[in-house]
Amino acid sequence: MTQRLRLNKNADRRLKAGHLWIYSNEVDIKETPLKNFAAGEPALVEASNGKTLGVAYVNPHSLICGRIMSRDPEMRLDRSLFVHRFNQALALRQRLFDQPFYRLIHGEGDLLPGLVIDRFGDVLVVQLNTAGMQALAEDIVDALEKVVKPSAIVFRNDTGGRRQEGLEAHVEVVKGTLPDEVLLVENGVTFAVPVLNGQKTGWFYDHRVNRAWLNSQVAGKRVLDVFSYVGGWGVQAAASGASEVLCVDASGAALEQVARNAELNGVQEQVAIGEGDAFEALAALKADGEQFDVVILDPPAFIKKRKDIPNGERAYSRLNREAIRLLGRDGLLLSASCSMHLAPDRLVDVVRGAVRHQDRQGQVIFQGHQGPDHPVHPAIPETSYLKALGVRVFRD
Repeated sequence: MTQRLRLNKNADRRLKAGHLWIYSNEVDIKETPLKNFAAGEPALVEASNGKTLGVAYVNPHSLICGRIMSRDPEMRLDRSLFVHRFNQALALRQRLFDQPFYRLIHGEGDLLPGLVIDRFGDVLVVQLNTAGMQALAEDIVDALEKVVKPSAIVFRNDTGGRRQEGLEAHVEVVKGTLPDEVLLVENGVTFAVPVLNGQKTGWFYDHRVNRAWLNSQVAGKRVLDVFSYVGGWGVQAAASGASEVLCVDASGAALEQVARNAELNGVQEQVAIGEGDAFEALAALKADGEQFDVVILDPPAFIKKRKDIPNGERAYSRLNREAIRLLGRDGLLLSASCSMHLAPDRLVDVVRGAVRHQDRQGQVIFQGHQGPDHPVHPAIPETSYLKALGVRVFRD
């Protein structure tokens, strides 16, 4: 029999508004002690008056101790639910894209909290970020085989979220055999992606739309791509007519992939690579008198928790100041942040301050966010995290 998880009085307000998370301090632990639940166990969630609010899975060891999977109290957390949700998600992606390269499941945005799936043609890369999703791993694989029929499924279970859930890290191919190279096409450009040992799932689909905009601005330009990873921005810029592109990253393995991706698209002559710390590389380029028409800043999250906001904002400010020093008299800065805790208006403030610090003028000509295969849940602000600014930087 499914256990019940009862909430404190008025603790159901967010859930009624559509949110999917239950915090441990919202649970009536006298009535339904959290210690009675195993990690990942399903539960019927009920308000303080006993009214059922939906079905969730529970992790008593996590601050977010429950995540709603369905508002239907009769719904079972099994293969059938995943088949239904995967079909819903697939219908949206097939409406949006004419090729099978996208984020198929974006956690809460697709009403599957704790689950991320990226699609690379016939290869699916899955992240089970919570104990609840880990407990349902077999049902997830079975449902994917029915809905998508992939040739290979990879579990990239090495995320920070799993550590917070008390789960072990592991990476494995759980179905089929990976091809020698896993390929994707984005904005007409082909990439080989390291799905087993790259960052996240091997690729960042969330910037697709922002890259498409930048691609329209780079013809004949000299471009610097900082935190380049495997060349998502830089190789696309070269394929879109940039005269020169320098990709900078701290990972030698990522830069080897940049070179391979440049070769795949016949732009190896335009693309150069530089290995090193981003801040040190920017300073060295300035010392060497280098100058660029376009600088791209797509750093990792400098602000992972609220307490990191002051230090993180200082890091973003410093990074943007150093980048602007390398722009010519009339240049373009693409400044991005994937830190959910950095509000969009704060990124504008950071860039404005950096522009003025260098005694320049700035005009925001583009404001981007995550692509439509990363849908935002309207009741969960945390699902809206990505920001990108295109800023013209010039002298009076």
